[in-house]
Amino acid sequence: MNCEKIKQKVGIRAVLESFALFPAKENRRTALYFALDREEKIPSLSVDFIKNNAFDFGTGKSYDVISIVQQIKKCSVSEALKYLSALDLSFDPGQLPVEIQSEASYRILKIKEIRHPALIQYLKSRKVLEQKHLLKEIEYEFYGRNYFGIGFKNNSGGFEVRNSYTKLCLGPKDITLVQERSEPTAEIAVFEGFFDYLTFRNLENRFNSSCDCLILNSTAMLFKAEHLLKEYRKILLFLDNDENGKSVALKIRNEYHNVEDCSLIYHGYKDLNEWLINTKDL
Repeated sequence: MNCEKIKQKVGIRAVLESFALFPAKENRRTALYFALDREEKIPSLSVDFIKNNAFDFGTGKSYDVISIVQQIKKCSVSEALKYLSALDLSFDPGQLPVEIQSEASYRILKIKEIRHPALIQYLKSRKVLEQKHLLKEIEYEFYGRNYFGIGFKNNSGGFEVRNSYTKLCLGPKDITLVQERSEPTAEIAVFEGFFDYLTFRNLENRFNSSCDCLILNSTAMLFKAEHLLKEYRKILLFLDNDENGKSVALKIRNEYHNVEDCSLIYHGYKDLNEWLINTKDL
């Protein structure tokens, strides 16, 4: 079978089950699974059994049955087709009872200044309460239940949402570019997550820098930043001290001139914010 026939005939639930992957939460139309490409405590992969596709709220990546196999098996399209063709995974969306619900699995209810005591305490625990003016308090509905969290806006109007228990993106996934002026400065600092950016803002006097800042919001979003980085004479990297962060840092160093890896500042810690939290004299 070709790609289109496979997408029409093979059910996404059966494909996931063939890899021993089962939903953490589900209803008759949709389900939440744990991500395919990373470990996580809160499931972020939203699967729609009617549309026969999936969306990862953590990375903004969409999947069909073919790309799921490619992601898990790290294989080509042709190899994925061969795998799927060998399975008896018939799919008929007409057989599934459809619940009346909105197309989106989430809905933003309110955006306001941060006032909730739990969020204030969370920012204090991360030592970035001074930067709460750069954030919003987001009230949202997710699969029929109401939640709230700290929201950091990206370039496409989506929000990276965090609290003590949650890490997800509401709306389109994108990078966040923070510019000092209308024109690019000479330098740009690159961060993986917004808590490292907030930490940098707390320590700007220590770094003696008034540069532009780029928050990737996920290393998977680097492709959206590649054209922006070319506009700067110097790139300062504040990426995570893990395998993924080091891989992205290496890619940037290989593709751009005058790149400074600042991760030595927080050597021994996962990231800049973790270093700040564990540094008593700051």
